[in-house]
Amino acid sequence: QVQVVLSGGGLVQAGGSLRLSCAASGRTFSPYFMGWFRQAPGKAREFVASISWSGTSTGYADSVKGRFTISRDNGKNTVYLQMNSLKPEDTAVYYCAAGGGRGSYYYTGSRDDYDYWGQGTQVTVSS
Repeated sequence: QVQVVLSGGGLVQAGGSLRLSCAASGRTFSPYFMGWFRQAPGKAREFVASISWSGTSTGYADSVKGRFTISRDNGKNTVYLQMNSLKPEDTAVYYCAAGGGRGSYYYTGSRDDYDYWGQGTQVTVSS
């Protein structure tokens, strides 16, 4: 079993920054790709960013390109989401997820490809 645990999140003013962390532990399956998703009230969960096991391949939703950066430290089994220039519309519960069995360079925005999900953390951006 793989556990995915998030940290970070909170309240920030528009234009500010936050960093989310996501640690995978337990019976980790390498290579595994990681992704961030978010869900605003009354809306479906949507893709934010994804990164391959190698760290060399990344993908972003159009709404966060140029503002958010996903990275990982495999020595710490941790993935990060640096969020800059935050907007009120970024307010949501953010989720981290992990998936495996696709090689070292795979990343995806498809929720169905992920096997393990973290508990979610609230990010609130005030105007």
